[in-house]
Amino acid sequence: MSVYPSPLVMQRADPYLFKKDGKYYFTATCPDYDRIEIRCADKINDIPSAPARVVWKKHALGELACHIWAPEIHYIMGQWVIYFAAGHKPGKWNIRPYALICKGSDPMKDEWVEGGMLQHADGDRYPFTDFSLDTTVFEHRGKWYAIWAQKFGTVGAKPAISNLYIAELLTPSKLKTFHVLLSTPDYDWERQGGFWVNEGPAVLKHAGKIYVTFSASATGACYCMGMLRADEDADLLDPRSWQKDRYPVFKTDETRKIYGPGHNCFVEGDDGELLTMLHFRNYERIVGDPLNDHNRHAHLMPVTFDESGAPLFSFPDGCLYTAPVINEKQKHINS
Repeated sequence: MSVYPSPLVMQRADPYLFKKDGKYYFTATCPDYDRIEIRCADKINDIPSAPARVVWKKHALGELACHIWAPEIHYIMGQWVIYFAAGHKPGKWNIRPYALICKGSDPMKDEWVEGGMLQHADGDRYPFTDFSLDTTVFEHRGKWYAIWAQKFGTVGAKPAISNLYIAELLTPSKLKTFHVLLSTPDYDWERQGGFWVNEGPAVLKHAGKIYVTFSASATGACYCMGMLRADEDADLLDPRSWQKDRYPVFKTDETRKIYGPGHNCFVEGDDGELLTMLHFRNYERIVGDPLNDHNRHAHLMPVTFDESGAPLFSFPDGCLYTAPVINEKQKHINS
C-alpha cells in the first residue's frame, strides 16, 4: 500500500485533488490569493515536486480582482472546468463563484478562458446574489448537481449566516433548477469563533448513500468537518432527503497537532484506496487576521467505513507529520 508524506503540500489551503485517466490534478488556494495554478502527476507522491502551471491571474480592478479562493478542477459534461471564488476591487467581500473553461482536452497545455460568474436558473433570482463560494459539482444517475455556500444579507444582524445550497445544473456554469437549502449551522460546533458557517462541501457516493462533508465555524482551531447523508434513491432536491450528523466527524486534536481541519475532497489513491485530502495547521494560536496566516497545509487521510457503510475519518498511527513542516514565518507565530 502506498505511503504518502504528511503534509503533502505546504501552504496550500482548500486543496483539491482530482483523478482522471490515471493522472492526478492538484489545485488549491495560493497564499497571495492572486492566481489559479494546477499541477499534474502520475502518482500522488509526485504532486509536491510537479511544476505548477498558472492558468489564470486576477484582474487589476473590478470583479475577479482579489480573494481568489478554493479552486476545484472537474471534468463535467465533456469539458474541464475550474470553479473558484473571487472578490471585487473595490468591494473585496463581494465574493462570488466563477468558472474557468479549458478550450481543449489537456488542462496542462490547452488554453483556459473565463466562463463568467455562475448563473441562477431562469426565474430564480437569489443564487449568487450575496457572498457565495466553495462550489462543488457531482454527477448522479445522469444528472449533474452543484452545491455551494452562500450568505443572504440580514438587517440588524452581522455577520450573515453561511448555508449550503443545492441545485441541478443545466450547463457547467448555469443552474437548471431553483436552489434548495441543504444545510444551515444548527449546532454549537457550527457556530464557533464568531461566525455561523457551513461551507466547503465535498461529495462521496458509497454503499447506496450519498454523503456530503462540509466545514463549519470560523477558520481557526474551531474549524471542523460535519457530514450530511441521503439515500441514493432519494430526491436530492428535497431537503427532507438529507440528514445531518449530530456531531462533527473530524475536528481539532491537540494531542496530534491537528488544528482546524476542514475543506476536504475525496480521491482514489495510487492503490485504489479511498483518500480524503484536507487542510489544517500544526499550531493553535493565530496572531492577527487569519487571512494572513498561510500555514494550513494539505494532508491526505485514508477513509475507512463503519458497519453501515458510512465513512470514518481518522489518521492511523505513524501517518502524521512524516515530512518536514516549514511554516511561513509571520506575525511572530510560534509553530
